[in-house]
Amino acid sequence: MFALMHTSRVESLHLVVDPETGLKAVIAIDNCRRGPALGGCRYLSYPDEESAIEDAIRLARSMSYKAVLAGLPLGGGKAVIMRPARLSNRAALFESFGRFIESLNGRYITALDSGTSSVDMDCIAQHTQHVTSTSESGDPSAHTAMGVFTGIRTTAMARLGSDNLEGLRVAVQGLGNVGYALAEQLHAAGADLLVSDLDQGRVQLAMEQFGAHPIACEALLSTPCDILAPCGLGGVFNSQTVAQLRCAAVAGGASNQLSSLQVADQLETRGILYAPDYVINSGGLIYVALQHQGESPSTITACLSRIGQRLTEVYAHAQAEKRSPARVADMLAEQLLNAE
Repeated sequence: MFALMHTSRVESLHLVVDPETGLKAVIAIDNCRRGPALGGCRYLSYPDEESAIEDAIRLARSMSYKAVLAGLPLGGGKAVIMRPARLSNRAALFESFGRFIESLNGRYITALDSGTSSVDMDCIAQHTQHVTSTSESGDPSAHTAMGVFTGIRTTAMARLGSDNLEGLRVAVQGLGNVGYALAEQLHAAGADLLVSDLDQGRVQLAMEQFGAHPIACEALLSTPCDILAPCGLGGVFNSQTVAQLRCAAVAGGASNQLSSLQVADQLETRGILYAPDYVINSGGLIYVALQHQGESPSTITACLSRIGQRLTEVYAHAQAEKRSPARVADMLAEQLLNAE
């Protein structure tokens, strides 16, 4: 465990078990140099405890990078709750998790993530104020989608020479809250949508509302398009899947899209422009952080608009240095973190 923490450079790791509610959770705090660590809470099934801990650590680092590149006075953290095989009282489990967060004395602020809902955040909020994305504060998914849409236009300009999305073929992988909201914005901008999701009901709805073309999940990556927008779970791209791609750019809302930085180099070699996920999908973090601080909607909107500016900066560095945008974004984030 200590070797893993040393290798990953995570600041602290907090584990809790509550047999009464079935809670088994981990909170990874990557750093608190700029402020409290903010990051979502995942509620997923994991094959073992090690996988859950590694997921939390990896995602916490991404949150650090996301926060510092968005200019937020926050550190990076992530919570993972291992979904039990049997659960008698979900509310009680999340209330127990809220007490766990409170015991950290404000070093970590939690939010929505895969597998959790605003109702879960409401349960947490009964025992701590260090929580966002409650029913009162709202789901950040729409703001994540807004940021991704801005990033897609920036990416289209960088790779295709125009930010006009009219007639552009955009493949959206995953029609959850972020993916569907993104598809709606892309449709309004005139993009030709290709969509896939395990939930065929969501696909049917996108067909009816946006005129989207359904693509089988296993075929989407190899389907010709201008921009591929992965908006499901992470780990989409490895050396095998990148070899299948037939797109000009990858720009989507999913977190941890790359299995390794070597995959980013492979995308670069193939001439596929990659929008670093923690830059383009930072809209949700920006919303929950600023809303939690009591900032006005206009301030939040202005901050969201800067996602495109940051991506433009990353792309310019990448082109000048002939490096992957993923490596450039990591470098810029590390420089900012180490300057503190």
